[in-house]
This record gives sequence, structure tokens and C-alpha cells, in this order.
Amino acid sequence: MATLLRSKLTNVATSVSNKSQAKVSGMFARMGFQAATDEEAVGFAHCDDLDFEHRQGLQMDILKSEGEPCGDEGAEAPVEGDIHYQRGGAPLPPSGSKDQAVGAGGEFGGHDKPKITAWEAGWNVTNAIQGMFVLGLPYAILHGGYLGLFLIIFAAVVCCYTGKILIACLYEENEDGEVVRVRDSYVAIANACCAPRFPTLGGRVVNVAQIIELVMTCILYVVVSGNLMYNSFPGLPVSQKSWSIIATAVLLPCAFLKNLKAVSKFSLLCTLAHFVINILVIAYCLSRARDWAWEKVKFYIDVKKFPISIGIIVFSYTSQIFLPSLEGNMQQPSEFHCMMNWTHIAACVLKGLFALVAYLTWADETKEVITDNLPGSIRAVVNLFLVAKALLSYPLPFFAAVEVLEKSLFQEGSRAFFPACYGGDGRLKSWGLTLRCALVVFTLLMAIYVPHFALLMGLTGSLTGAGLCFLLPSLFHLRLLWRKLLWHQVFFDVAIFVIGGICSVSGFVHSLEGLIEAYRTNAED
Repeated sequence: MATLLRSKLTNVATSVSNKSQAKVSGMFARMGFQAATDEEAVGFAHCDDLDFEHRQGLQMDILKSEGEPCGDEGAEAPVEGDIHYQRGGAPLPPSGSKDQAVGAGGEFGGHDKPKITAWEAGWNVTNAIQGMFVLGLPYAILHGGYLGLFLIIFAAVVCCYTGKILIACLYEENEDGEVVRVRDSYVAIANACCAPRFPTLGGRVVNVAQIIELVMTCILYVVVSGNLMYNSFPGLPVSQKSWSIIATAVLLPCAFLKNLKAVSKFSLLCTLAHFVINILVIAYCLSRARDWAWEKVKFYIDVKKFPISIGIIVFSYTSQIFLPSLEGNMQQPSEFHCMMNWTHIAACVLKGLFALVAYLTWADETKEVITDNLPGSIRAVVNLFLVAKALLSYPLPFFAAVEVLEKSLFQEGSRAFFPACYGGDGRLKSWGLTLRCALVVFTLLMAIYVPHFALLMGLTGSLTGAGLCFLLPSLFHLRLLWRKLLWHQVFFDVAIFVIGGICSVSGFVHSLEGLIEAYRTNAED
């Protein structure tokens, strides 16, 4: 009797402790989630799931449900959601179900999982598509004129539509005719499209595209840091490459990160600072409205460089990779479509105005990063804020890329390609730390040898941005739901796939040619 009583008390204490831990973890996850979408869809919503899995996955065998009957005397039933615990994107119960698994929001299922309102979800999407990479949009207008402005609007419409159809792929009708959520991520949708012949091929393709985009985002942060510092202090005998090396030295501690709680608290301040910077730039441009060069904005395009502008514009709208997790985390998933509409309308208006007024102010002298056109006294202050924002934003895509790599190659049990990066006590092994440091150094080397912000942004947008935002969502929508689609929906999906494919190939080829030409020019110098 004493043993049984002691066992019951232990169970209650463990349950209360785990429940409290889940709530605290949920609070941080919510903060981290909003931090995650700070920059260009770095996929931190998915990263948060991975981080949760790493921190909690080893404890799943000891978590117990509260108040459930035991099968045998003294035995304990598993915690609610334990049997649904998935690492490979298996089907989940409907969104909002008490038994919903880990994955949609990165926390426990049921009422313990933190939920966000439509306004909070909209804030996340706005942060993702209104990040610091909008500083390259005036450069896109330089080579595209009014057609560049049209593409800013067109990309907003298409990305809003593909975001909605991607979420539609998460749902299917059950035997009772009810629409239920059966998938939890972009990877799960891709795997469902390739099943049954190649059940994991689609997920691997999405993971590769995601890793490329995340790593390229890290490289862009290093490039823009070196560029901004070099143009802020041109009198110092320090080259742009040297500034990039200094920035990377500051970023090297990212290799020791186990979670993003340490940096997520700065995200909101960085985002607000960025909006203030955008307002300052626009205010300066408005102060020179009398000198605006309207005659410079024309309908002709630079055939060689305009495809690069397409990649820049597309890259500034990438957010699809984390939308499934975001929608699953909403209190009212039915408000997702409305939220996507107003966030993309706002982004379209703000991006169009920012790009236009900035180009009108500097016309043919518009640089790759628009803040480099500001007067010296203002430029130094603004660029220092942007460098701080870039350095604080770097850990987000870096950590997400590391977690995706570790999950795909090191943590899949018998399917793992390499030994686990973590020991039995959860500590990072020395060779795992070496791999993380190597990834930081790799971003530095790429930034040194290809220090061209616009070309790298155009290349990434054309390769992974167009694929994740245009090609794959429309293809998956046709593959999974084609029997239920109306003819105009099929037409839209096919048109987006064809147009997206043409823009992707054209932008990638021209961006690659530009990078090769720039590399040869640097080598000759």
C-alpha cells in the first residue's frame, strides 16, 4: 500500500512538473516563433518543432498522462499525444483536436499547446515578407521600371494564392465527409504527393531546397554586414572582405547554440528598428520629392539584368515553408485566408512605395543596398542598426539549417547516414561542434568570394524561392486535390507552374552568369 501511494504521488508530481514545463516552453516557443519569422521565411517554425523534438523527444518514454486509468496495477499509461509523436511527418488528427500531435505548433497537443490569434499570425507573416531584404527592391526597379512595380504586385498575388493552396493540401475529407487536417508540414505534403512509389522523395527535395535557402540567407547576412560596414566607414583601411571576416568572428558562437531562447528576445526590437529605418529612408526620399526623376521610370527592361530582379522580388516574399506550422498554431484556422489577404496587400503597398520613392530619389545611381545611397552622416547610423539586425538575425536561419541537417542525416535512427551529433546525456559531441563551425566558415567563404548582395539574392530567389513559392505548391495542389478542383483553379495552378518555371530558369541562368562574370572581374583585379 505504501509503495502504491508513493507511486501515485510520484506520478502526480511528474505530471504537474511536465505540465508546468510545457506551459513555460510554450511561452518561449511562442516568443521564438514570432522571432523566427523575422526574416524571409527562414523556416524557424519548423526549426522550433525540431528544437522541441530534441529537447523533449528523449523524455517521451517517461511522460505520463494525467488522470487516465492504468491498464495494470502500478502501471502508467502514456501521455496524451505520445502515440502520435512523429518525426517523419506522419498524418495527424484534425487541427484543434485534443489528441493533436507535436508538429503543428511545436508543443504538446490539446489545450496545453499555445495558440496565436490571426493578428499575431499576421505579424509573423509580415515580419517574414517585410524583412531587411526589401532594401534590394529599388535595385530591381532600376532594371525593370514599371514592369518591376507590376512584378511586386504580381508576386504578392501569386504568393498569397499559393500559400492558401498549400494549406488546402493539409486537409482531406474523412469517411463522414468532414474536412480534417491529416498533414502537418510542407515535407508531409511533399511525401504524400510522391507516395506510394517514392514515399520520402518529396520530403527530401523540400528539405534540400529549405537547407539551400537557409544557408544562402546566412551568406546574405554576412555579405550585407560587410557591405554596410565598408560603405559606412570608407575612410578606414579595412576592405569589405575584412569586415565580413570580423562579422563572422562575432557569429562564431552560433555554433554552440542549443536553442534560440538567448536570441529570440532581441527579435522584436530588431524588427521595430527595421521598420523605423524604413520610415527614415522614406522620409529622406520624401524630403527630396522636388528632385524626383519620374522620367527615369520607363516601361523598357534590361534584358540581361531584369531576370535577376525577378529573383530579388520573389525572394522578398518567401514564407511558404513555415505556413503549415503557422496555420496549425492559430486559434481560428478559418481566419487564415483573411490573414493572408491583408498581410500580402499591406506588403505589396509598402514594398511598392518603398521601391518607387527610393528609385525616384537616386534613379540611375541606385545601389544594390539602398541605404548605401544615403548621405554619409545618416548612412553610418542607419547602416550600424542594419548590421546589428543582420548579426542578430543570422542565428535564426543558421540554427534552422543545422537542425534540418541533424534531423535528416544524424537523427533518423536506423535511417541515419552518420552517427548522432549528441551523446546519451544530450551534449553536443566534438565532431558535431566541428561541423557547425565548418558551416559558419562556409558562409564566410561564400561571402568573401561572392560579395554581391543583389546577385546572390536573385540566385536564391530564382532557385529555391520560385520552387517553394510557385512551382511546388501548384504542383502539389494539382496532385492531391485535382478531382475536386474547378476548371479555373486548374488553369491558375498550371499557369503559375509554367510562369514560375520560366522565371526560375531565366533568373537562375542570368544570376549565375552575373556571378561568374563578377568573379572573373574580381580575379583580374
